[in-house]
Amino acid sequence: MPTSPTDAVIVIVENGPYLVSGAPPLATQTIGADAEGGSEVWVEGDAIPAPEKYSLCRCGQSKRKPFCDGTHVKIGFDGAETASREPYLNQANVVDGPALALMDAETLCAFGRFCDTHAKVWNQAARTDDPAVRAQFIKQVGNCPAGRLVAWDKAGGAPLEPHLPVSIGLVEDPEEKCGGPIWLRGGIKVVSSDGFEYEVRNRVTLCRCGASNNKPFCDGSHASIGFQSE
Repeated sequence: MPTSPTDAVIVIVENGPYLVSGAPPLATQTIGADAEGGSEVWVEGDAIPAPEKYSLCRCGQSKRKPFCDGTHVKIGFDGAETASREPYLNQANVVDGPALALMDAETLCAFGRFCDTHAKVWNQAARTDDPAVRAQFIKQVGNCPAGRLVAWDKAGGAPLEPHLPVSIGLVEDPEEKCGGPIWLRGGIKVVSSDGFEYEVRNRVTLCRCGASNNKPFCDGSHASIGFQSE
């Protein structure tokens, strides 16, 4: 499900960093929790100064996070890209509902957990003919940073995507006491180290802890290893 192109591009260096060009704004994006600790809102932090072109750490061990300092060379980082190159719709399973369907490509999960609150989005799909449930469903699905989950308008035959400015977020997860992935927003092109252009999407999360088994995308490993972003 491609989105409109922008000037922002990320080129992946083989076993090295993400090279960013096109001057996309960079800021922290923190998962804000409700009283029970469930993911509820995104809280944007202050902008992080960066030049028009910069390199973001991919191995997770730079001393200049979020920027690369060359540590990947010293540690012999293996950044082999193993993720599927199929378009999203070819990867996603469908949970049908009366008004909206839920598209779910589980391998893209970045463990944001917005899907789990309010009786879980998989259960909500069956009740999307209820306006209140529909609104909650669209909000929660749209908050999924990885775009693992997509709300699909059956009548219109199109996804219901949140409006996101072209920007890069550095996810922080206080509830899990760790840093999360690099969140690409608004349709930023990602080019593989071998020149392959991944599908451009509104919401994408790239691994920045170095431990994902679905590189270059996040698979939630940052939580299991307790990745610290500073």
